[in-house]
Formats: sequence, C-alpha cells, structure tokens
Amino acid sequence: MKASELRAKGAEGLNQELLDLLKAHFSLRMQHATQQLNNTSQLGKVRRDIARVRTLIRENGKKAGAQ
Repeated sequence: MKASELRAKGAEGLNQELLDLLKAHFSLRMQHATQQLNNTSQLGKVRRDIARVRTLIRENGKKAGAQ
C-alpha cells in the first residue's frame, strides 16, 4: 500500500484501515506460530503498512492541532 493512496483517505478511513491491518497482522502471527504460514515476508509488509498508517494519523493530528 502506498502512502499516496492513504493520504487520500480521511481520518475514519485511516482508522478503519489500521483496524484491518492489525487484524491481518494477528492472523499472520497465529499462522506463523502454528507453522501454517508459507510466506513469512507478509509479516514485515503488514508491519510496515501499520507503521505507515499510524504515521499519517499522527501527521493529521499535528496538522489539526497547529491550526
């Protein structure tokens, strides 16, 4: 997921995206723990997407606070 795609979303969209990514991360962690996960690089990709979304939420919060 690209940051430009995320910047087009509003606060509600970003929060929903964060919840979806956190659920996906949990699911991948459980699959990894039970040795059902074939592509372990998915874990890193989801973690980076979560960080990307959290960064944008924080940036939007700072912009709103500065105004």
